[in-house]
Amino acid sequence: MDFENNSWIWEGVYHYPHLFGGIMLTAAVLGLSTSFFGGISVPSSLAYFWPDLGIFHKRKHGKKRIRVYMDGCFDLMHYGHANALRQAKTLGDELVVGVVSDEEIIANKGPPVLSMEERLVLVSGLKWVDEVIANAPYAITEQFMDTLFNEHKIDYIIHGDDPCLLPDGTDAYALAKKAGRYKQIKRTEGVSSTDIVGRILSYVKDTKTHEDHNGSTSLHGERDNTNEAEGEKCQSKGLHLSHFLPTSRRIVQFSNGKGPGPNARVVYIDGAFDLFHAGHVEILKNARQLGDFLLVGIHTDQTVSEHRGAHYPIMHLHERSLSVLACRYVDEVIIGAPWDVTKDMITTFNISLVVHGTVAESNSFLNGARDPYEVPKSMGIFHMLESPKDITTTSVAQRIIANHEAYKKRNVKKAESEKKYYAEKKYVSGE
Repeated sequence: MDFENNSWIWEGVYHYPHLFGGIMLTAAVLGLSTSFFGGISVPSSLAYFWPDLGIFHKRKHGKKRIRVYMDGCFDLMHYGHANALRQAKTLGDELVVGVVSDEEIIANKGPPVLSMEERLVLVSGLKWVDEVIANAPYAITEQFMDTLFNEHKIDYIIHGDDPCLLPDGTDAYALAKKAGRYKQIKRTEGVSSTDIVGRILSYVKDTKTHEDHNGSTSLHGERDNTNEAEGEKCQSKGLHLSHFLPTSRRIVQFSNGKGPGPNARVVYIDGAFDLFHAGHVEILKNARQLGDFLLVGIHTDQTVSEHRGAHYPIMHLHERSLSVLACRYVDEVIIGAPWDVTKDMITTFNISLVVHGTVAESNSFLNGARDPYEVPKSMGIFHMLESPKDITTTSVAQRIIANHEAYKKRNVKKAESEKKYYAEKKYVSGE
């Protein structure tokens, strides 16, 4: 036999030296091995039998890939959700995400703001997610756990360190813990869907107050100069302030860490990307398909407020930046991008194409205001991109406002469990 035909033997020498040594010693005693080790010769019956032992095939199949599962409602998707899934991915090789059904959310938490379709788009759009299971149950039942382990080949079920309780007060992940197939990650502080709903509901309260005094309203995407001073006053009282503490490490964790290649076609799109929704994901996906590298400009809080009104943005600059960075179609972001796309900016980032969606919160430049895309248009590199969905930040906020009594009740209930969590909170190591 030549060297290549005996490759299975050499694998045995490398991976099982003691076992192979014993076999060779026996073969030598029986006179089955001769002069030179590399020219080893064995009876055909023994050579036929050895491969069937399976002892030399361990490395051929490679290391088993660990599949982890994490579920959630993922309503009003935010960077806290994204960070949870990022942490979950570090505990395995493949991340499968279950998106809880509308019916289960209503039964356990109250009405969802986003539809199942919208929530699936948001979860599927995250860079760390490999597979998605729609209409997952809120509680990990024995039947569903068997489905996860046997059909989806899940090794571990993941959840945050904050409690997830069923209406009867029991732990939703009790069975997974009992089975020894549960792992825990650290909760991302400073944001929750409850917190975001609370911000929007507080705007409703402020808006009613402003209507009483001024007869005008906001949260409709229009400029509201009369209420700006009062809006700033409300913010100064801390009613709309985020508790998020941004760190450079978190930004690095979300970043791809790669720049465009020397000949890459860089596509640029900008906006507020406030209350990150399915419409944002779809337009970013379409923009990415137009080039090799998608650069996203995220406007400052001040810029957003100037163009949309004092109650905007709902999410602050670093919160919005992380949500965009978490999207699988985004390669890089400019945190605090200028309103106007300048020649210097185009040159600095080697931008080949500037795009803007047909559906936006307010296309003020189409109504006589200064056009922020005047330069790329004059250079012939501007393209109006058809928006796949007609969702806007305001339309999402209006869903909450229209049903604010139900969401107010939901938030009061959730606030109690949040208060208990923080009262009993202990340090948990993690990312």
